Amino acid sequence: MRLPESYWAGITPVIVTQSTLGAGWTISQQRLIGTAMGALLATYSGASAAIFGAGVFILGVSCVWLHIEHSAYRYAGITLEIVMLVAQAQPTWIIAIHRFLEISVGIAVGLAFTPAWPEPRPDGV
Repeated sequence: MRLPESYWAGITPVIVTQSTLGAGWTISQQRLIGTAMGALLATYSGASAAIFGAGVFILGVSCVWLHIEHSAYRYAGITLEIVMLVAQAQPTWIIAIHRFLEISVGIAVGLAFTPAWPEPRPDGV
């Protein structure tokens, strides 16, 4: 897809394939939600350490209020940090879209390959 930071599409499948397919799908939904939340917040806020700190707090409160899992909060915070604090030459909204697409591609690839490397059952079966 020629995204500028395509390494995120490569890192994400490693994270996704650490779960079973059912668990991977559930957690991946949360990760997509978190990535979208972080990208949206970064797009509509300024870029400073104080705003970043307030943004992480807002994301945490939002996740609790919306009953979203911790993995969504972690991805939201990571996305917020990358989009907001990393110096880029492009507008923030473009960086946010790229980040969301990179993670989305990575999740799709990870979910597609998860059945190829199933986790062994604890009982050895």
